[in-house]
Order: sequence, then structure tokens, then C-alpha cells
Amino acid sequence: MPGIDECLTEAMAIAGARAASLVDWSSGLALGSVGVSPTGDHDTSAAEATDLVRAAVESPTFTGSEDPKAPLQDIIVTAGRSYHLLCFIDTVFDSRLVLHLWLDRSEGNLAGARYRLQSLAEELVLG
Repeated sequence: MPGIDECLTEAMAIAGARAASLVDWSSGLALGSVGVSPTGDHDTSAAEATDLVRAAVESPTFTGSEDPKAPLQDIIVTAGRSYHLLCFIDTVFDSRLVLHLWLDRSEGNLAGARYRLQSLAEELVLG
């Protein structure tokens, strides 16, 4: 059964990965983190990712007509030199987890990273 550490290690194997975290967005805490945090502190990065996730989840613009159980699949933020991918983890219990991948824009492939991160999220749940 793949655990958090294995999942994050696999995420760091994605081309261009700079950091990966599993974040509980109900509390704002990182359950696990690897790599170099964008802010220099994984706890701060988790709290800031949580703010973004909550804003999207609580917005009827993004979730109004979707499935109320799992309204969002992922969030992608593009910046000058990087991408941030936040992949929601759909579980059978009421969890509020996202995988956060910080990806170097010049070394990574956004589509490939998104696909792999979704696969890792499914493995984490099904494992």
C-alpha cells in the first residue's frame, strides 16, 4: 500500500518537480512534504495553498453546477517560472486533502505532471 512518503517521493520524480506536499485543507497543515518549499517553509506553503483551495471551493462560480460531493478536480496556477498543481484527493470518507506540486516551468511538462499527479492521488486512495 503506497503511503504518504512513497506518494511524495513519486511526485518528486516528475520532471521539473521542486516540491510536493500532501495538504489537509480543512486545517491548513501539511501531512507530508518533500523538496524545497516555495516560501522556504512547508507549513507556510501549506497554509497559503489552503487559502487558495478554500476560495475556489467556496465559490459558486467554480462549484455551483458541479457534483456537490467532488466539485473540483484540480487547480493550476501558472507563474513566470513555475506551475503549482493542486490535485484534490477523492476518498470514500469525508477528507479534505490535496496534493500540491511545485513545478519548474522550464524543466516540467504541465500536462504530463497533471496526469501523473492525478494517478498518484488515485493510488494513494486505492492503495
